[in-house]
Amino acid sequence: MTARIIDGKALSKQLREGFKTRVATLVAQGVTPGLAVILVGDNPASRVYVGNKVKACEECGVRSFHIALLGDTVESEVLTTIARLNADPAVHGILIQLPLPPHIDGRKVLEAISVHKDVDGFHLYNVGGLVVGNTIFPPCTPYGVQLLLDTTGTDVAGKNVVVVGASNIVGKPMALMLLQREATVTICHAKTRDLAQHTILADILIVAAGKPGLIVPQMVKQGAIVIDVGINRLPDGKIVGDVDFEGVKEKASWITPVPGGVGPMTVTMLIENTLRSAERALRMRQTDDYQDWEAPVLKGH
Repeated sequence: MTARIIDGKALSKQLREGFKTRVATLVAQGVTPGLAVILVGDNPASRVYVGNKVKACEECGVRSFHIALLGDTVESEVLTTIARLNADPAVHGILIQLPLPPHIDGRKVLEAISVHKDVDGFHLYNVGGLVVGNTIFPPCTPYGVQLLLDTTGTDVAGKNVVVVGASNIVGKPMALMLLQREATVTICHAKTRDLAQHTILADILIVAAGKPGLIVPQMVKQGAIVIDVGINRLPDGKIVGDVDFEGVKEKASWITPVPGGVGPMTVTMLIENTLRSAERALRMRQTDDYQDWEAPVLKGH
């Protein structure tokens, strides 16, 4: 068996084409979706990520506001910037590019973003909402993974899902989103003993550990679906995931490549959340008492 490829690049392109129609509908009603991206400092990788997000906005017709602050910017100035963007009706989404400089309290900064503009899904309200399935914005990477799984036609209900990596950005929210779909979820992390005894049982294996080559063929169940969230740069400059792609693809039924799998979907779901925010703002403008708290993805997008 050779696994079929789950093409995140193709799905992302398809979704972004649909975004253009949604943007045009919003613009026709007087609303131009706007995403503000705040970059503090001059981290080279962060600059690249911000550039990709700005480019994606331009591609879809979303207005981008790029706020670049010096690395020694004090925390209070960052918070003031966020407050200004929270109050700006032209801004529908606010994103803080991580990591922040060590003198800035990242959690405090993220919680300063209005829950209605937290398109990264990192605010405590949105994270807590995942537990009960009533979040406004699902975190972008797990959201993208969920849509990639949908393209395989797999019903995750009752499936054994193993998530390798317990980060607040991917692992934990991913597990909660899959629980909402009635999957049986195991989370593995750095202190998990004998990782292979867990991964070999997975019908669906999602790996987000940040360790190149961590998952090898003997750790994977025959016919499993393997989603590789890892992005690692090797000394020779090559970008690889956390999974031994060449070996594992001979056992898996479906597998994501790196690059070209989960990566493109993360930025695409950021745009999706921004459009959802703009659409919600329009509905609230049209109906003063309108309340729209649910994220349809958690009910089976």
